[in-house]
Amino acid sequence: MNINKIFRAYDVRGIYPDHLNKEFAYKLGNAFVLFLKKEFNKDKNITIVIGQDGRESSLPLFHSFARGVLNQGANIIDIGLAATDSLYFALNFLKTTAGVIITGSHNPKNYNGFKLATKGPKFLSGQWGLPELEKICQKDFSSFSNKADIKKYNILPDYKKHILSLIKIDKLKPKNIIVDASGGVAAKMINFTKDKIPGNLDCIYCEIDSNFSNHSPNPVIPGNLSDLSNKVKTKGADFGLAFDGDGDRTVFVDEKGNLIKADMILALFAKHFLKKQPGSSIVYNLTCSRSVPEVIKENNGKPIKNRTGSTFMKMISKKYQAILGGEISGHFCYKDNFFGESGILTLLIMQEILSQNNSPLSQLIKPLKRYYRINETNFRVKNRKKTIKLLADYYKNGKKDWLDGLSVEFDNWWFNARPSNTEPLLRLVIEANKKSLAENKLQEIKRIINK
Repeated sequence: MNINKIFRAYDVRGIYPDHLNKEFAYKLGNAFVLFLKKEFNKDKNITIVIGQDGRESSLPLFHSFARGVLNQGANIIDIGLAATDSLYFALNFLKTTAGVIITGSHNPKNYNGFKLATKGPKFLSGQWGLPELEKICQKDFSSFSNKADIKKYNILPDYKKHILSLIKIDKLKPKNIIVDASGGVAAKMINFTKDKIPGNLDCIYCEIDSNFSNHSPNPVIPGNLSDLSNKVKTKGADFGLAFDGDGDRTVFVDEKGNLIKADMILALFAKHFLKKQPGSSIVYNLTCSRSVPEVIKENNGKPIKNRTGSTFMKMISKKYQAILGGEISGHFCYKDNFFGESGILTLLIMQEILSQNNSPLSQLIKPLKRYYRINETNFRVKNRKKTIKLLADYYKNGKKDWLDGLSVEFDNWWFNARPSNTEPLLRLVIEANKKSLAENKLQEIKRIINK
């Protein structure tokens, strides 16, 4: 097994059992405890809270990972089937040394992986933590002795109480909401909380399905939203919301069933948050529309641009004590939720916004759509560094930013070209004041790349 394939920029992930299997999970459990002992300079009293998604491979991976953790003398709190956001809450609420969620996230059913964090919260990534874990995993951990305890804990009642404390539920107007849980673990929190949400919440694919039989658990793929969109229109709902497989990404459709890009949701949320806390910082990733930092500034906020990746978003949000962070993939993190995501909180915030406005969601979003965007276009190139240099040289008169790949800005258009963190691709995003300009620039960049 080549473990180099599964240590990614944001987490540990691969195809089960080809790239990631029980043997590796045991190694990773051992390695993570050794990493924590060094990080916190202690040999005892280490406790890790662990959750898992509903894939068939998650339970065997949990058992193997737990054996590794116990082998190194660390204790475990097992919260069972859990969405990633409830794991992040458990890490902070239970005051454990670290937290791990076993999940393939939005990937197909044959994938699985590990998202890891330490108290703080501090999230492991390719910039911190994961490279050292990869080295430790090269060791031999063949023996096993149970030196510690494992306890079960139901985190949902505490998580529900926490989320409801962040929203004035009695001020919410009843709304008709459709949710698509994608057969993922978000279904647990939705079913557990819906009795407290004013109005009618109808959830489709709200049974945990290890095979994701109805559609893949990636809500960013437009075709996966068709059932949600149709039901919103049929039922005359105020909005629809889709979750990914581990429940930490949320994608909205408006009352007409039309997809709303996550950066437009971020801009809408920014206006809402800054009414309450003017002058605060809000984090956005660099492929969001220009309208996002514009809206933040217009509402007396401080926009903080960040590289792509939810792990980096949460780290930067904590660094700047940002009240809100978001990125184009549908991740939203909140200062009041320990800088972690919360799908159910995202739903309630939208209901709060609609309760305070007389306009439907489509009308609230309309003034935020100021530019024409060509969504991510992928190119297979032999040498990504060389291609990026060609683009930098060609557009030498533009304002350059190397935060994540290459971003070049002009007065009436901009683009970002960055190497994928998960595939051998160059990803391109273009935005311009006019559709014709964006399309012309796409053709121009294609010619440069294909030289």
